[in-house]
Amino acid sequence: MAALPPDDNTYMIDIESAAETARLIMQDRLLTAQMGGLIPEGLDTERVRDILDLACGPGGWALDTAFHYPECRIIGTDLSQRMTAYAEAQAVTQRLTNISFERMDVLQPLEFADQSFDLVNGRLLRGFMPRAAWPQVLSECWRITRPGGIIRLTDCEPPITTSAAFEQLKAWYIHALWKAGHSFSPDGRHGGLVQMLGRLLSTVGYQQITHRAYAVDFSSGTAIHREFFQDFVVFFELLKPFCVEMGETTQEEIDRVYAQMINERDAPNFCAVQFYLTVSGKKPEGRSPQNP
Repeated sequence: MAALPPDDNTYMIDIESAAETARLIMQDRLLTAQMGGLIPEGLDTERVRDILDLACGPGGWALDTAFHYPECRIIGTDLSQRMTAYAEAQAVTQRLTNISFERMDVLQPLEFADQSFDLVNGRLLRGFMPRAAWPQVLSECWRITRPGGIIRLTDCEPPITTSAAFEQLKAWYIHALWKAGHSFSPDGRHGGLVQMLGRLLSTVGYQQITHRAYAVDFSSGTAIHREFFQDFVVFFELLKPFCVEMGETTQEEIDRVYAQMINERDAPNFCAVQFYLTVSGKKPEGRSPQNP
């Protein structure tokens, strides 16, 4: 695929950042563990042969799926040259012959034939998905999903914590997302996507919509506290330019609050929980691959 101009990037963080690649590698592993596995519960894996991972980042979920399901063919797509190169290198290192990665902008028409995949997976797409882009992206997913195939989307609400500094950084972030047009929230006070996923899938034509929620407690003293908090340490550091550019705060103020958040990380009374929601839908058997 030809190189994409920088202006085509709608991600709020530099997608070629080495720090973001490293963060997503860790995040992939943490999220899969909290979700209890790779493949949707109840999915008939005997019927799944072709799998697409949208905006796969460094390829953690796709690589693990290729390893555990060698009979399946997996394709991962991402806009980042760094991340797709890393994922390809990992596939070679792990000697996985049933997986490939393509640099592709999922906000554009997908470069796949109609009815190509039995499972389309997408995790945490909100960071680069403008609100107005969802209908087109999901129509493309419908087009490339086979009758009887499944789409599975996972996203989250930002954590609820007892840290004043964490809460301030979160407030700047979600309000900046809202200003940038990435939120369905009416006022920018919450993430504004998870409540919409089921409606978005059913509007395109998917049926048998299911919801599964996950609560992740990363309070002080929990087994995942350090790793999960570290994800946000890197995330908020990389978000600073976005929040300042969107007029939410100044560089001096966000640096001060960020340092306070790190100081509060190991407070014995720190409590935090994050909620994830996975929404799945099935394309009815015998339906046209065209958008209904």
